[in-house]
Amino acid sequence: MAAVTELYEGDKVEVTVGPIAHGGHCVARHEGQVIFVRHALPGERVVVEITELHKAYLRGDCVEVLAASADRITPRCPYAHANGCGGCDLQHVASPAQREWKAAVVREQLERLGKLDAAEVAALGVTVDALPGGDEGWRTRVRYRADALGRPGLLKHRSNEVVAIGRCAIAHPEIQQLDVLERRWPDTDLIDVVKPSTGSAQLVQDPPQQIVERAAGHDFTISAGGFWQVHPASADTLVQAVLELLDPRPGEHAWDLYGGAGLFAAALADRVGVTGAVTMVESARDGVAAARGNLAALPVRVVEATVERALHRDRRPKERLPQPDVVVLDPPRTGAGAAVVRAITAARPRAVAYVACDPAALGRDVRTFREQGWQLRALRAFDCFPQTHHVECVALLTPGRG
Repeated sequence: MAAVTELYEGDKVEVTVGPIAHGGHCVARHEGQVIFVRHALPGERVVVEITELHKAYLRGDCVEVLAASADRITPRCPYAHANGCGGCDLQHVASPAQREWKAAVVREQLERLGKLDAAEVAALGVTVDALPGGDEGWRTRVRYRADALGRPGLLKHRSNEVVAIGRCAIAHPEIQQLDVLERRWPDTDLIDVVKPSTGSAQLVQDPPQQIVERAAGHDFTISAGGFWQVHPASADTLVQAVLELLDPRPGEHAWDLYGGAGLFAAALADRVGVTGAVTMVESARDGVAAARGNLAALPVRVVEATVERALHRDRRPKERLPQPDVVVLDPPRTGAGAAVVRAITAARPRAVAYVACDPAALGRDVRTFREQGWQLRALRAFDCFPQTHHVECVALLTPGRG
């Protein structure tokens, strides 16, 4: 057997690109060594420059295309290339193929981590829906970085190195019109900019100012530096998907876990009405304060606690959450985790709508739901982050296998 060529950072090798993998890259092999390749497409013949060495795999960037995929396009952003800005993973991929790329990742994660078989995943009919507005100018929250000379820019992939830029194509047009990228920033490392749905684009001050976001028929006052969906259409799109899948009914009790500023809690309250109730759980102090103000006129109780603590069965009875009929679960990128999933299933709601920003975390939590005898009944996915590998999913889970 021939010896495997030992590769080092900066080496270049010619490979045929294999399947898509989660994280904005594809899998290739060189003399049996796995290489995760950015800026490539399945089936292409490319030259890869090695950027990282790991025991079980390597990372690399496509630096030359020898045989291109039919789905390859010229990136519209001049900074989207090897050794350039790390913000957009898929600028080289045509828009329909970007959405199929993300759908393939969701399907693969449900099979590999969720332990669904291929027939179960196929029955879900996973596709990724485009949001209105196109693939550029959608990002309403941008965090620029300043380099050692005070020049603003964005970070390289998996690096703290700043790439100075003159324009971010995915930033909202009003953000692009600000003079942030024309100035020097000698006294700060971070420059946060926000374009709220009800006002003009603005720098986030210290301390952050209050802004108002409008979605799902309600106004939400939040900190300019607080969490909100970055695509202008995301909040309404996700609320609509949750309500369609979960179908909350008048008189029901709902849980909204990881509730943030109250987006889903408000929508649930509208559906369950005055004869029903919503319990929202949030641990971030600014989120709790915002939710209590935003939801004051609605039948919503806001609990300040981590979800793990709020669902813990050893808490005093008066602090326990009422038994839910339905649950909205919108955890951080790391997912809810097995303990939270088991606590939810033990509460015996009739259905859970799981809002996921990472298909890997969704897959892991779906596996735990299945271990508790629950089934993934439906899944919708949305391209809330065009030009990047990120995708947002809304999954419906219900008890029983039938």
